[in-house]
Amino acid sequence: MPPSVAIVTDSTAYLPAVPPGVTVVPLQVIVGGRPYDEGTQAGIGEWTPVTTSRPAPHRFAEVYAEAFSSGASGVVSVHLSGDLSGTAEAARLAAAEAAGPVEVVDSRSIAMGLGFPVLAAVRAAGAGRTLEEVATIARTSAARTQTYFYVDTLEYLRRGGRIGAAATLVGSALAIKPLLRIDGGRIVPLEKVRTAARAIARLEDLAVAAAGFGAAGEEPVDVAVQHLSAQGRAEALAERLAKRLRKLVRLSVVEVGAVIGVHVGPGALGITVSPSS
Repeated sequence: MPPSVAIVTDSTAYLPAVPPGVTVVPLQVIVGGRPYDEGTQAGIGEWTPVTTSRPAPHRFAEVYAEAFSSGASGVVSVHLSGDLSGTAEAARLAAAEAAGPVEVVDSRSIAMGLGFPVLAAVRAAGAGRTLEEVATIARTSAARTQTYFYVDTLEYLRRGGRIGAAATLVGSALAIKPLLRIDGGRIVPLEKVRTAARAIARLEDLAVAAAGFGAAGEEPVDVAVQHLSAQGRAEALAERLAKRLRKLVRLSVVEVGAVIGVHVGPGALGITVSPSS
């Protein structure tokens, strides 16, 4: 018997595998003025103007209607940070008109910072939890999940207007390899590092610290290493983390899609650490 609470998310979760019963609503990539659902866009040329856009509310309305017509008693809809996109707001507009109760959860993050709360919601729904319980578990997972990332250049974030407080680093961007984090739903600067090798080593140390390595009461953790066009570096980083994290439960290596790729650029690496359910 399928869970009575349906789970919906968006394409920026970049789940390693989409669990049965989860519906993914795609954001859009605008290539040369033409919109494509993420994952279906044509090749992007070097000089082609590219932007991104939230899904229209009717896309969520259709998904919610299908969930209720299939017997769901409620929907938990978990999405990327509202400070980075209007996706959660589009979901709320659709939820207000839905045929049944819909709880919209702003993960205050992106990529697997969103993906881990989605997976927590899936497990809770599968265990027969109520709508309110599933939404609370998703929010709790999101609040306890930490994401750090490295970009080769801040130029892509600057172009996309997603740089926030990290704008203070732009003036010295050519001389540094910036480390950033998601904090309160926004991208904020963390540290300035002089070389890519040092930046990646520091990223590894930050992930180990976030996992509570060596601390009393250390908890089991799930970790995702995310990248854009840096598979080799991501896999090597994952191998090192597997050796250092004593209570690692799940480890995945995920390549992000075009919506994030437009804003971080090739060579980006990120690590998300989340307490394991």
